[in-house]
Amino acid sequence: MEESGPETLRFSLLGPLRAWRGPAELALGSPQQRAVLATLLLSRGQAVGVADLVDGVWGARPPQGAVAVVRTYVSRLRKLFEPERTPGRPSGLLVSIGDGYALRTDRVSSDLAEFEEAVARAELGRAAGDRAGAVRSLRTVLAAWGGAALGGVPGPYAEVARTDLAERRLGAVELGLSLELELGRHETVVAELLALRDAHPLREAVSELLLTALYRCGRQAEALEAYARTRRTLVDELGIEPGPSLRAVHARLLAGDPGLAGPTLHGPTGDTHPPPGPPARRTSAVGPAQLPADLPLFTGRRTELDHVAALLPEGDGPPGTAVIAVVDGMAGTGKTTLAVHWAHRIAHRFPDGSLYVNLRGYDPHGSRMLPGSAIEMFLVALGVAPQDVPEGLDARAALYRSVLADRRVLIVLDNAGDAGQVRPLLPGTPGSLVVVTSRSRLGGLVAGHGAHPLTLDLLSAGEAYGLLTRRLGRARVDAEPEAVAAIADLCARLPLALAIVAARAAHHPGFRLADVVEELRYHHGSLDAFVGDDAGTDARAVFSWSYRALSPGAAGLFRRLALHPGPDISTAAATALTGAPPREVRALLTELTGASLLIERAPGRFVLHDLLRAYAGELADAEDSGSARGAALSRMHDHFLRTAHNASSVLDPFRETIALPPGTTGSEPLRFEDRARATAWLRTERYVLRAIVQHAAAHGYDEHAWRTAANLDVYFNRLGFWHDLVEINSAALGAAQKLGDPLGQAYSLCGLGMAHAQLHHAQPASESLERALDLFRAVGDPLGRARVHRALAYLGNRTDRRAAAVDHYAQARDLFRAEGDLNGEAGVLNQVAWTYILIGDHATALDRCRESLLLYDETGDPYGAASTRDTLAYAYHHLGQYPEAIGQFERSARLFATIGDRYLEADVLRHLADAHGATGDRDAAREALRSALALLEEIGHPDAEDVRGTLLG
Repeated sequence: MEESGPETLRFSLLGPLRAWRGPAELALGSPQQRAVLATLLLSRGQAVGVADLVDGVWGARPPQGAVAVVRTYVSRLRKLFEPERTPGRPSGLLVSIGDGYALRTDRVSSDLAEFEEAVARAELGRAAGDRAGAVRSLRTVLAAWGGAALGGVPGPYAEVARTDLAERRLGAVELGLSLELELGRHETVVAELLALRDAHPLREAVSELLLTALYRCGRQAEALEAYARTRRTLVDELGIEPGPSLRAVHARLLAGDPGLAGPTLHGPTGDTHPPPGPPARRTSAVGPAQLPADLPLFTGRRTELDHVAALLPEGDGPPGTAVIAVVDGMAGTGKTTLAVHWAHRIAHRFPDGSLYVNLRGYDPHGSRMLPGSAIEMFLVALGVAPQDVPEGLDARAALYRSVLADRRVLIVLDNAGDAGQVRPLLPGTPGSLVVVTSRSRLGGLVAGHGAHPLTLDLLSAGEAYGLLTRRLGRARVDAEPEAVAAIADLCARLPLALAIVAARAAHHPGFRLADVVEELRYHHGSLDAFVGDDAGTDARAVFSWSYRALSPGAAGLFRRLALHPGPDISTAAATALTGAPPREVRALLTELTGASLLIERAPGRFVLHDLLRAYAGELADAEDSGSARGAALSRMHDHFLRTAHNASSVLDPFRETIALPPGTTGSEPLRFEDRARATAWLRTERYVLRAIVQHAAAHGYDEHAWRTAANLDVYFNRLGFWHDLVEINSAALGAAQKLGDPLGQAYSLCGLGMAHAQLHHAQPASESLERALDLFRAVGDPLGRARVHRALAYLGNRTDRRAAAVDHYAQARDLFRAEGDLNGEAGVLNQVAWTYILIGDHATALDRCRESLLLYDETGDPYGAASTRDTLAYAYHHLGQYPEAIGQFERSARLFATIGDRYLEADVLRHLADAHGATGDRDAAREALRSALALLEEIGHPDAEDVRGTLLG
């Protein structure tokens, strides 16, 4: 007999994802857990494989251990939804099917299901003649939508589902409005149709309904203008004429077709709705209406539109104070498109008209518009006779402010070069709105005039998908969704690049989108795939306008940044690339971010957009000599090698170091005062360092490659970045082999072998370490041999070969003792003690720990002492001496906390939790585990999931 809960589960998907059991709302957990739930709900009881869930939540870049994370999310959801289910009994709601899961929809309800049922009922009601009932049904469910569907749910699956649900909602709105028209309620729906047309200017079905409603209200001229506007939009943006259905409505409107007035409808009470009389004339005062057409290419940007909408008061009136909005961002992000779209949405709130000017702040030919010229244009548009416009900027600005004093005008200042170009164009009195776009930050307007800044970023994945859908048509996009996602990714979600590629695909409807993807991949790393028909739609030309406005120093730094291979770059690394003083480089970075050619993602860390990186690389090849580029790369690799060496020395000062060759570039490395700062640098630069080693190995900086990799071994191993170590040391090994350097090969093989051992790759680990041992023996490096014996001993313990482990530790101890390396010997004694714990000889383990601590006291190494006290406590634990074990674990954890090693502090806390658990103190055990989990989550260690599972179990 299946279990069933006493109360019904209800889900809401048409807005933020929510759930209730009876009247109580449930906490659905992290955003990623919500994404798993949303995928299962939308699968309508069908099984979803774990791999599909991983793809749906994280896309092409899942985190390490993503499968385990998904299974944990499912386990939590089962406990949340079925709290009464007894342990060990299978779930009756979220069931396992094969390598996946299914959510039984017959046992839950949702607002999405109610929406679908209401739409189906409305269509049946229409067919049966019950239009009023159909409208009521639709209005009820549409009112229940709480904003964008699946609000707060991340991941590519949710993005696609959101787009689909938004389309279905729009279809239901259109159905309801069509029914309203059939009921003769044309006057009621005009305002809603106008707003809908503005929001969806390419949707011909909306235009058909709007034309019909306006005609039936006697507003034939407005209906004709509405058709003309839609036609212009379709022709200008898509190069197509309206479809046959919309053209037919237009023709009937021109002919005054009586049938367009609508049939006479008899309602339930017998009321009739006769056709309206002839269209009435409408007159209006002439005012400036200079806004460019609202571009249908515009898509998404809901967050940005909400941001700027909040600048105006509620209602339909103009603002009571002067309001200035500044939209900035890199070239090609759609600043003008956003500004014009918003301006059209709010133009009705400014009864005295709208002004627009392109200030040409980044014009390629240098024909930047002077503020006086712009004011002259505005004055004439506002009714001032041309001969009455005074000479001189100050006089024109004064007259301009006077004319605006008693007016409420919307002013769009597009493509401003700097704040000085804008200031004379600002009104002097409240009531008007100024919208400025620029590639520069225009901080002077923010500080001096209270302007509200908005920096436009790239499109989201869902917005990019929507843009391509609008350009290419849903059928074509739905036929090749993977290709569409790849196009968005290869265009780096930059609106300009997406528009260029979409235009090319639209001109070749017979081309498969997969072929477009292949072309983009062929040109990846260059801008050859993003060449439009004119300068305004040529990415290379558009970027050049910003580049030409830079100072020589900033232009040089921009070109140098293309040489850096990492995902982001620090101020220190940028300084190394240029060779200039740090203060000067900081000023140049500020200039680049101000010009929107560089993004400061975090203080002192900068990101270069993929297409701008390609452009900077082209410039570097064209404008910088090979020797200049080579010198910059040498300084960069010197910086990372020597900084990594300094960090490694601070993290493990007692470990044998690899001597560095003398520096030749003058590049100044970073130095660290303590372990915390060294750890912070290594953690922040993790992905950069991986790219640096691979770049060095691929571009002839072979000695830098293997030496940098060797200096990363300590930190990356402790933090569990073992896959990184495999990649880094594989590249380093290839570089050392090219050099014919046996020492470099030995270090690379040792690091590679240890990484394989951590990943349970016993065979490659053993082969790599044995080769490393032979090479260290050949070059006469006894400390290197000792290092490999320790690694082989560790591998022996991982593979349950305890005798082999003890033998290798003995050889390592002999080598350290012969070299007088007390710290190395102490470390081996600690590891020998651990091996005896694994064997079960805890008394011998205690003896080896005491020997190790005596040596560590002599060398003064707190790190080694902390590690050995952890082992000592573990031995006490297994001897049943729990108070002694707890005391030693706590001392060890405090030492690691003082040192700043978060991972090993967390590791000891896990052992402490076991000791508390053995005494029956479950509260203390859980507190230790919670502390360990917080530390592991802080550093992003894969062991966090194991601890989380223990706490949940």
